[in-house]
Amino acid sequence: MTSSCIIGDIHGCYTSLVQLLKYVEKRSENIIFLGDYIDRGPDSKKVVELILELKKKRSKIITLLGNHEYMLLNYLSGRDDNLFLRVGGRQTLTSYGLPPDLPPEETKAAIPPEHLTFYYNLSLLWEDSYAYYVHAGLQPDVHISKQTRNWCLWVRNEFIRSSFDFGKPVVFGHTVFKTPHIEKNKIGIDTGAVYGQSLTALLLPDKEFISVPGEQKHPYPLH
Repeated sequence: MTSSCIIGDIHGCYTSLVQLLKYVEKRSENIIFLGDYIDRGPDSKKVVELILELKKKRSKIITLLGNHEYMLLNYLSGRDDNLFLRVGGRQTLTSYGLPPDLPPEETKAAIPPEHLTFYYNLSLLWEDSYAYYVHAGLQPDVHISKQTRNWCLWVRNEFIRSSFDFGKPVVFGHTVFKTPHIEKNKIGIDTGAVYGQSLTALLLPDKEFISVPGEQKHPYPLH
């Protein structure tokens, strides 16, 4: 059995996730999700429900925070200027049966408590003996314990172009590649499920990639 399975950005592509799990669920001890479960895709709510069911069945399910979950939490707290709605949040609210013009406090009250707990408890980083795992990337030459939320959730080129070696690879999502981005010090596995490409899992330590088709061709994002 492979020790760790890492799954890239899902963005509401529930059918793709179901298909991918058929290939990888029984082959891994740990399943690590890199964040961005929601927004843009057709069924964010069902994606979260599926992951919650996995957590009930298995003890080693690691769920990391993505920038889209962070934007949702800001929106629900009233600290958002509708960025969440502009970058795919409307589709997330629709999956919950909620209109986008509902006040944030009413939206929060209408989301199932178990889902809210899931969003609030997502981790920023994780590591095992094979790699570090994070949604977007890490700040070079900064200790893991001092990494900031801004870098972990939002960084792109400053991390991707860096040759800094953290001692083991950094596995990340967030930035879309047509195929997995593989370097000695980093591996990017967001292969654009919601942009007409694919949803990808990485199996470690074998470095095996498994991809399934995405569900729709959504306009490429700014965030």
